[in-house]
Amino acid sequence: MVEKKGCRDGVPSAGNGFHQDLCSGKEWRKISTVWRLLVLVVIGAVSLYMCMVGVGTRQFPFESVEGAVVKDWRREDESCAPRGPSVDYYQHYPLPHSYGRQECQCTPVHFFVILSMQRSGSGWFETLLNNHPNISSHGEIFSVKPRRANFSTIARTMDKIYNLDWLNSAAKNECTAAVGFKWMLNQGPMEYSREVSDYFEKMGVSVILLLRRNVLKRLISILANAYDRKAKPLNGIHKSHVHSVEEAMKLAEYRPVIDVNHLTDNLHRVEQITDDAQRFFNNTRLRVVYYEDLVMDPKHLMQVQEFLGVQPRKLESLQVKIHTRPLREQIQNWDAVLARLKATQYETLLNDGDST
Repeated sequence: MVEKKGCRDGVPSAGNGFHQDLCSGKEWRKISTVWRLLVLVVIGAVSLYMCMVGVGTRQFPFESVEGAVVKDWRREDESCAPRGPSVDYYQHYPLPHSYGRQECQCTPVHFFVILSMQRSGSGWFETLLNNHPNISSHGEIFSVKPRRANFSTIARTMDKIYNLDWLNSAAKNECTAAVGFKWMLNQGPMEYSREVSDYFEKMGVSVILLLRRNVLKRLISILANAYDRKAKPLNGIHKSHVHSVEEAMKLAEYRPVIDVNHLTDNLHRVEQITDDAQRFFNNTRLRVVYYEDLVMDPKHLMQVQEFLGVQPRKLESLQVKIHTRPLREQIQNWDAVLARLKATQYETLLNDGDST
């Protein structure tokens, strides 16, 4: 029987030189492959070590996802230089994502916010501002709770507004010279007062704190609005503001009963909130405005327009005031309220000497 020539157990078998060379070649290829794999492993290990050392020694600027989103929304046109006389507020040149400002690209924009409390005349005041062709005030933005879930969502929302990307009926778009919104004190600015104040200072946001001196009349308006929300006397529709005398007279028919046992405490609490608001935002460019002053003297509205950096003009609102009768005709338990506030610091609130 002829023995088959070949390689066994890695050792060349007996045979001619051709078979010996063949086996030697196979063995060399095996050794060469092992060395290649070994070299690749060493190179990979060295590369991994160098990367780890590099990460340990290099300094990377940290920016959270929240910060990246905010930064992406807020854009400024750096090619625009300030025009006209110097002013005491920041001038911005936003670059909206949703449209171009065209010929108004280098028209400076002033950022503002209206801080107020419910039933203090802020709705009426805002309709006056939006009557100006260069002012965009976007309403009660943070009445929607998810927008004020935390300060990150608040900041993102404000960035979108101040970048002129908040589009609604109040938006003047290209030639807006002052942009802002209305913010109730119980919707976040007091809860995040430090962060909000820092944002306002950093972004140059001017603050209008709109207050009502007669907090008793404000309380009447709150109670009447709460009743209207439930009863809906205007054809089953709740209306916080009306635009006709007939509607105003219908809503004014309701006369609330005021809890006299807690009346002074409630009035004092409102005063504390407004005092805290002035203290929290004292480091911003702040102007305190009273509803009664706006109603009684048009010059105060002119001063607000100057504060916002726009050309003052006569402004009008289509809203009709609801409660115009004397206080004694607006409150069911007037005698009890009168007795409770007499000889207290709130006695002056019983005065009907104005039409507010």
